Amino acid sequence: MESPDRMPLSRDFFDRPVLEVAPDLLGRTLVRGTDDGPIELRLTEVEAYAGEIDPGSHAFRGRTARNGVMFGPPGHAYVYFTYGMWHCLNVVCGPEGMASGVLLRAGEIQVGAELAHKRRFSARHHRELAKGPARLATALDVDRALNGTDMCAGPDAPLALLAGTPVPADQVRSGPRTGVGGDGAAHPWRFWVAGDPSVSPYRAHAPRRRRT
Repeated sequence: MESPDRMPLSRDFFDRPVLEVAPDLLGRTLVRGTDDGPIELRLTEVEAYAGEIDPGSHAFRGRTARNGVMFGPPGHAYVYFTYGMWHCLNVVCGPEGMASGVLLRAGEIQVGAELAHKRRFSARHHRELAKGPARLATALDVDRALNGTDMCAGPDAPLALLAGTPVPADQVRSGPRTGVGGDGAAHPWRFWVAGDPSVSPYRAHAPRRRRT
């Protein structure tokens, strides 16, 4: 019989308000199945995005070809490409059609660190392998091919979220989301494990300057 911490998180777990799901993901196990073996990490930092009511969300202006997965059933991966260089991994939350989701920002690699190092060869320490959303996606070899993956399907799926060991509420911290400006800048919707070295540094939004 599989141990409780290896059980996949259920669809009902994700079918809740995003601000309930996001902090509850801390301490959970993210599994990436690859041809070379699994990579597993313990989630230590996430950010919540509340769909069409959230100016910081990709879904704020409605459904597009890019963000369509966000409007589908909860528990699926939403992967996007940003700045022409990096992928980022999110999990869809809330009732179908609400388009909310949680950005998986950082974690501690616990299984398959040698595989992650092959993709994150510039990392000086294992705690830096997935320290930030682009680094997390790179370390786990996540790209748009995994967009829409069912993350409730279990540890043998290409991407899965398992029960792990939830972080006690007194160890969870919250604050503004990294790089979000405008009306969504002040929302304290970034959640992280207090004192964990794999958590990424906070960076406030910096408006892009027009070239002259």
